[in-house]
Amino acid sequence: MSEEKAVILFDGVCNLCNTSVDFIIRKDKKEYFKFGALQQSGDLLKKYNIDPAYMNSLVLIEKDQVYYKSEAALKIARRLNGAWPLLYPFILLPDLMRDPIYNLIADNRYRWFGKGNSCRLPTPEEAKRFI
Repeated sequence: MSEEKAVILFDGVCNLCNTSVDFIIRKDKKEYFKFGALQQSGDLLKKYNIDPAYMNSLVLIEKDQVYYKSEAALKIARRLNGAWPLLYPFILLPDLMRDPIYNLIADNRYRWFGKGNSCRLPTPEEAKRFI
């Protein structure tokens, strides 16, 4: 993994997660983020000792540090174009306050947004952004 890039690992069959990846790609004009489906990222999961319990979470690997859940989402938001970096000050709240909202959405994402039959495949234009 390149040091100047961060990697977002996401649930590749989750419709909400795939829509979120599309959104991040559009808002990440500097192409800071690369992407990988959790289901297909075994080498990174092993390298960074990512617990399988986080398979339902957004995982951000940035500068050899691993971030999960709301912390990952806020660290991603601070790098996006538009007003999204304005959400970053919420990082000052303890994760005990932030993560219950994240968990509610994560625990219900398939029911609310659906689930695909296979992992998201990048378009030819997006391929360089996927690991």
